[in-house]
Amino acid sequence: MDPVATRLVRFLARFERVTPNGVTWSALLVGIAAAGFFVRGDQLSLVIGALLYHVSFILDCVDGKLARLKGNGTVFGGWLDYVFDRIRVLCCAIALMGGQYLRTDDEWYLVGALAVVFLDMLRYVDALQIYKMRVAMRRRIEDLAAERGQGARAGNTPPVVFMEDLMRENPDLDPERQQPPRSVTVVDLHAGFRGRFPWYARVRRTLTEHRIRPHLVSGIEFQMAIFIIAPLTGCILPVTVVAGALLALFELAIMYKFWLSTRDFSRVMEKREWSLI
Repeated sequence: MDPVATRLVRFLARFERVTPNGVTWSALLVGIAAAGFFVRGDQLSLVIGALLYHVSFILDCVDGKLARLKGNGTVFGGWLDYVFDRIRVLCCAIALMGGQYLRTDDEWYLVGALAVVFLDMLRYVDALQIYKMRVAMRRRIEDLAAERGQGARAGNTPPVVFMEDLMRENPDLDPERQQPPRSVTVVDLHAGFRGRFPWYARVRRTLTEHRIRPHLVSGIEFQMAIFIIAPLTGCILPVTVVAGALLALFELAIMYKFWLSTRDFSRVMEKREWSLI
C-alpha cells in the first residue's frame, strides 16, 4: 500500500483544494461503490468491487499521510476517518455476503457478514481500550515518580523512562544484556511477556529488518482478505473463515500480552509505593 499511497500523496499535495477530509470522503464514496458491485454477486461485479475497494483502501491510507505532510490534520478529521472506515466495512460486508446469499440461498453467508462486522468492531474497540489503558498506566507511574521526586528524602531522583521507548529508538537494544544509563530509572512493562517468550525479540528484529510488520494480521490484512482476495478468487466463505480465525488468534495474543503488561504494572506500582514509605 505505502509505495502507491506515498506517490499519490506527493501528487495530491500540489493541489491546495485537495484536503485530507476530502480524500476521506472520496475513500468512503469509492467504498460504497464497491459495495454496490458486491451486492450484484456475479463474478465480473465481484472483480470490479474488489478493484474499487483496493482504490478506496489506498485513498484511506492517503488522507493521514497528506494531513501529516501538509500539517493540516484535525481532530475531527481523525474521527471522520475512523467512522467512515467502520461504515465502509459494514456496507461492504453486508453487500458482499448478502449478494452471495441472494444468489445461493446459503445462510452461512449471513453468518459470515455478522462475523466480519463483529471481528472488525472487536479489533477497533480492543485497540482503543488497550491504548487508553497503556497511557493511563504510564501516567500513573510518571505521577508516582514525580511525587517521589518532590519528597524530602528524594534527593536527585532519576527521571523515569520506559523500556518500550528505548527499544523503539534503538531496535537492536537487548534489555537482558545491555544496561540502561544510571541517570534514568527504566520501567519495563513488557518484562513478563519477554520472560515467557524470549524468542519473540529475535523474530521481531528479523521481521523489521525485512520491512515486515510484527503484527502480521491486523485490519489491513483482514480487510484485504475479505474484500479483495475473496471476491477475486470466488472462495468467499473459505477465505472469510481463514482470515477471521487468524485475526481472532492475533487479537487473543494481544489481549494476553496486555494482561501480562498489567501484571508488570502492578508489580512496578507496589515496588515504587513501598519505596515511598
